Amino acid sequence: MGLLEIIIIALGLSLDAFAVSLCAGAARKIKDKRGEFRLAFHFGLFQFMMPVLGWFMGLKIEPLIESVDHWIAFALLFFVGAKMIKESYEENEAESCDPSKGRNMVMLSIATSIDALVVGFSFSILRIDIWYPGIIIGIITAAVSITGIYAGKLLGTKIGPRMEQLGGLVIILIGVKILISHLVQ
Repeated sequence: MGLLEIIIIALGLSLDAFAVSLCAGAARKIKDKRGEFRLAFHFGLFQFMMPVLGWFMGLKIEPLIESVDHWIAFALLFFVGAKMIKESYEENEAESCDPSKGRNMVMLSIATSIDALVVGFSFSILRIDIWYPGIIIGIITAAVSITGIYAGKLLGTKIGPRMEQLGGLVIILIGVKILISHLVQ
């Protein structure tokens, strides 16, 4: 597999992380540069780890995980999106949730990288070594995520305070898209 093919796969896998990063930036939930780095780093890290995990799991567990991966991604994204929408109606800014911290960051990282697990499975089936593609996928996802955060910040100043509601809806729709794409196959 060539570098161009790996980059195309990486860009495709990073789109969910980009959408979440865009919404997080627009909603102004990430308070500092450290949080921006943390979110982009974890999205990249999970996009690296999931194909590696999928590659090692190979054919033995593929049917088990493949049958529920879309439900896991949907549930995680729905929970996070609904929580963002709920918090957008709360008056107390101090209680609002930073997606670059704690459980939300981990859930978002897992949910946006479930598809990468399947890529790892397919690389295993095709007998393609995972380390080089995994590193490229992780780096590109981190770069795309930080780009999404900054693009969201620019967009957020124009759209206003309701961007968090839109962000929550987008995250839920990503989960629905993942669910539908697996159920229609």
